[in-house]
Amino acid sequence: MVEIFDNIRKIYTFSNACPELADHIEFFSESSIESTQKYIGSSNFSVKMFPSWTPTFYINLGAPYLITVGQQQRRINSKQDILILRNSIVERYNSPSDNIFTVKFYPGGLEAVLGISQLKCVDRIVDPGAILPSKLLDQIKKPITFAERCELMQDYLLNSFKERQQKDHYLKFVRDCIDNYGLPDMQLNTCEIAEKMFVTSKTINRYFNRVVGISPKNYFSVMRARTALTHYVNNQKDFAPYDFGYYDMSHFYKEVVKFTGKKLIEHAA
Repeated sequence: MVEIFDNIRKIYTFSNACPELADHIEFFSESSIESTQKYIGSSNFSVKMFPSWTPTFYINLGAPYLITVGQQQRRINSKQDILILRNSIVERYNSPSDNIFTVKFYPGGLEAVLGISQLKCVDRIVDPGAILPSKLLDQIKKPITFAERCELMQDYLLNSFKERQQKDHYLKFVRDCIDNYGLPDMQLNTCEIAEKMFVTSKTINRYFNRVVGISPKNYFSVMRARTALTHYVNNQKDFAPYDFGYYDMSHFYKEVVKFTGKKLIEHAA
């Protein structure tokens, strides 16, 4: 399965974060064995995901698995958990008995909630045991329901967030830039974004590199490619590259290859 091209969400169960954490956590999720059997069957399979710069906890509730992050491949045993930034292509090799509990943050969310800069996770596979209490991880791995796991994790993250009462100007600034991006046609103009935010291009570049780990131009390029490709896959007939700031279809095709490493015609085949 390939993210965007395929609906990888159909084999998971999802839950949104509470309102206090909604700006920083995209979702909680867990593998659904029933849905996996329904859509995948009993064969081993892989899930390929493209860059998103979203820190993500993978807490293992099931069998060992292999994961490739960028150029490194790692075997994750049944008792091992990981945190990755997803700043490069990630591919996880699954078996039908896999069971993963996931917490996916927005860019900067890890720092806002837990005080951990996501720059420390660039091109790395991090042990969440160095960040989260072992007691919490042990409770989450007990034979409880998905809702109970979400509640345990959310309670801890919410308490951590409340303890960090002082707002981080850098995080809020980057979050506002991301929220305002895309109007009207997803043009990648750092100067215009800086002007809207009443700062210089140098400042906006410094803030993005501090919080996200890349320049605003490169991050918005990823964001635009993900958005445009999703629209193309869902409604190819009505897709217009100009709506997403691309000059023409050739420009869009080139960006898809740059972003995913594959041509659209390969997927269609």
